[in-house]
Amino acid sequence: MYPAPFRYHRAATVEEAIARLVEIGEGARALAGGQTLLVWLKMRFDEPTDLVDIGRLPGLRDIEQEAGRVRIGALATHARIARAPLARQIPIVGDCASGIADNQVRSRGTIGGSLAAGDPSCDWPVLLTTLDAEVHCRGPSGTRTLPADGFVQDLYATRLEHGELVTGVSFALPGKGSAGAYVGFKRCAPAFPTSSVGVQLTLNGDDCTEARIALGSAGLTTIRAKAAEAELRGRTLGAGVIAKAAAAAAAAAEPVADQRGSPAFKRSLIDALVKRGVEVARRRARGETVEVSHEYY
Repeated sequence: MYPAPFRYHRAATVEEAIARLVEIGEGARALAGGQTLLVWLKMRFDEPTDLVDIGRLPGLRDIEQEAGRVRIGALATHARIARAPLARQIPIVGDCASGIADNQVRSRGTIGGSLAAGDPSCDWPVLLTTLDAEVHCRGPSGTRTLPADGFVQDLYATRLEHGELVTGVSFALPGKGSAGAYVGFKRCAPAFPTSSVGVQLTLNGDDCTEARIALGSAGLTTIRAKAAEAELRGRTLGAGVIAKAAAAAAAAAEPVADQRGSPAFKRSLIDALVKRGVEVARRRARGETVEVSHEYY
């Protein structure tokens, strides 16, 4: 199917893009890499009157580290992030970026566009919730910094206001004894995950002092599995403890039935993925190099 007719505008600066979006009104949409928006247009899922191309805005592709924090510009592509030294320094980031779709999508799709789409199956909201990241935005009222946890409020709905753009994300560098893993299960590379899980642990010897677990494709938004985190925090990570955490994560999920599977099937996946994610994160926190890739069926 072809998209409905629309007018195309190319912005040269962030300020120009915001002004154009505000001027046009509710019919305007920002276009970054287009890997989500163009699919929506072809399906007539959305029929905007105008597209404002922000894909060439300067200064929004950088990946930087300063004062113990990482900042990733909104127009950094999945492929750029996957190739960056950051993906090796913080392997959970590489897990996520390198597992998104296929090479074509990774080369065009952007982290900011993925967040702004508000799709509960997207990988980046899960990863950024796991890392307790912040989302940086700029709009007609100025700049704002929002927590990644809760940024997606409902199905395809975010905390962005009209005319507001995501300009980047940031998170703290994991400390000593801290590591994570991002694992997903999908039908094929281009598909969204049937279920995905992000796990970040901090260990003191064999004991878990801090844990953070986020679930994707588990409901209408990214779900923070706080009860599962509590099962790990302050405990030695034996098989029984991990099993209880996985069960708590599955119980926190609110998956819907679709072509990817039933709610029961998705909960069973979450149980298995949490166990795998915790084990990989534990090994990495102990200094091991562990490669992770999405599972396919």
